[in-house]
Amino acid sequence: MPTGVAIRDVREHLFGAAERVLLRDGAQGLTSRAVTTEAGVAKGVLHRHFTDFDAFLAALIRDRIARLSGTATALRDAAGTGTVAGNLTDALTELFGSVAVALIGLMIFRDDLRARLRAEYPGGVPLLSNLSAMVSDYLVLERDAGRLAADADPQMLALTMIGSSHMIFAGSRDTPPGGDDVLHMVTSVLAPALR
Repeated sequence: MPTGVAIRDVREHLFGAAERVLLRDGAQGLTSRAVTTEAGVAKGVLHRHFTDFDAFLAALIRDRIARLSGTATALRDAAGTGTVAGNLTDALTELFGSVAVALIGLMIFRDDLRARLRAEYPGGVPLLSNLSAMVSDYLVLERDAGRLAADADPQMLALTMIGSSHMIFAGSRDTPPGGDDVLHMVTSVLAPALR
């Protein structure tokens, strides 16, 4: 990109470039040079907006966590409609079919990034913990509506589904799993809790 050409939203432009590099080259290929090359900007652009590369990556993770609110709202709004398994299958397929699996891998790969995020997200792995809370909140609504057994444990069900979803999607990098695979897992996990 020529010098002097304004980028409308520099942060989002760089975040998009980072996600493309991450999906294409993996965590080991994600460098500040790779991001700025992908974005078509000088390396200094990244460092003008972030103190270092891990600060940039932490901002990317925070931004993507904040974007979960729309999906969380849609899932909560679905409570009492359709089927519990169908609602969860749609949400999990959308969430894990995105760049989420790659971002989780990135946090595991980069110790400094994980340490930086640990101060803000002390429990579990950021993003995974947020996804688990979102599913748990939905399951509480379904339990309160009587669509799950009164003794169902929404938090444990959510942890099981999030961990299983991560395994399903992380294990199929080239060919994403179909909705039937996710539905089978969700139905299996929910079976003891469904009324």
